Amino acid sequence: MSTSSEELSKLTAEQRLEKNPLSELYAKFRVHYYREVFQRINARELSLTTTEVYCVEIIHSLGKPTIQEFANYIGISSPNATYKVNSLIKKGYLQKVQSDTDKREFYLDVTDKFYKYYNINEKYLEIVEDRLKEELSKEEFNMFNDILKKIYYEMMPETDPD
Repeated sequence: MSTSSEELSKLTAEQRLEKNPLSELYAKFRVHYYREVFQRINARELSLTTTEVYCVEIIHSLGKPTIQEFANYIGISSPNATYKVNSLIKKGYLQKVQSDTDKREFYLDVTDKFYKYYNINEKYLEIVEDRLKEELSKEEFNMFNDILKKIYYEMMPETDPD
């Protein structure tokens, strides 16, 4: 049974957590990540706009897509995708890699500069994982990871690039 936005707005954070823990957990990770990104943008450590941050993360998640595959996945025109990709290449976060089998085809790959930025998220996830290992038994931790894998492989087909 879904809850309307009006009903959700009347709930406390604790009530939202009880109603939908996955949503609240995802929101907490997202907010932490956004805060870190904005701090880096404000400190001039990150030369990307927020839209570029989303684009390079999607390209990374897709695993070396072509420009057309990236465009199709996010539902934009090929020229618009090319413009975004060229900006990310110019800023040093992406590179084009020529296909070994078809010299006309190029794949998008993230650079070391991206990985330096990407560690914002990875470091925090390591902290959370370490806390889970301390709090949960080995069996609970393994079960938690098995459930996450099930969600990843079976429960979210909409996010697959194909």
